[in-house]
Amino acid sequence: QVQLVESGGGLVQPGGSLRLSCVASGNIFSLNAMGWYRQAPGKQREMVADISSGGNTNYADSVKGRFTISGDNAKNTVDLQMNSLKPEDTAIYYCNAVLWVNDWGTIHPGDYWGQGTQVTVPS
Repeated sequence: QVQLVESGGGLVQPGGSLRLSCVASGNIFSLNAMGWYRQAPGKQREMVADISSGGNTNYADSVKGRFTISGDNAKNTVDLQMNSLKPEDTAIYYCNAVLWVNDWGTIHPGDYWGQGTQVTVPS
């Protein structure tokens, strides 16, 4: 029904920058919020940043001042600009979308995840 496709991960040296992008496609009726989560080896998945359809943003304390989330409701996209990257930012980053799905005329809520993109910052 709904697919999320991420791009932009990779290997970057400490202090460097990366930009992650995610696009949602499918039977989307409307968007509530999109966000980025990450999961490092041996750790639980954690919220990095999210943005509502109204533009309200939330950030994990560990990334405030370094990461910036932005979204385009018309295109169903969300980006994460990551600056001043640190080794502890190394993780698989997942895009998330909370939205309403138009399923053959039936509107229902949905919570979807992308496949993840690896971000590696060596120490």
